[in-house]
Amino acid sequence: MRHSNAKGKWYALIGRISKAKLGLKEEGNTDFINLKCQPDMVSILRQSPNFLPAYHMNKNHWLTIVLDSGVETGEILNLLDWSYDLTK
Repeated sequence: MRHSNAKGKWYALIGRISKAKLGLKEEGNTDFINLKCQPDMVSILRQSPNFLPAYHMNKNHWLTIVLDSGVETGEILNLLDWSYDLTK
């Protein structure tokens, strides 16, 4: 997902990937979203097993959420809004 302005910066990346590439022990694939966050928030959220080091992004400013991990939709939407604002 990118901004529609001239810079076209990414604010989210949604994809499907092997769980092993995310460092998960289970087999198979999963859907994920990468979102940008403030570094201090990344470190706080990563204390939960539902938030992972960002796949294929700067791990200090981005995090990965496995979409079938139980993270509430409202929390994902709030983080998506925050990511959008951080990348304007």
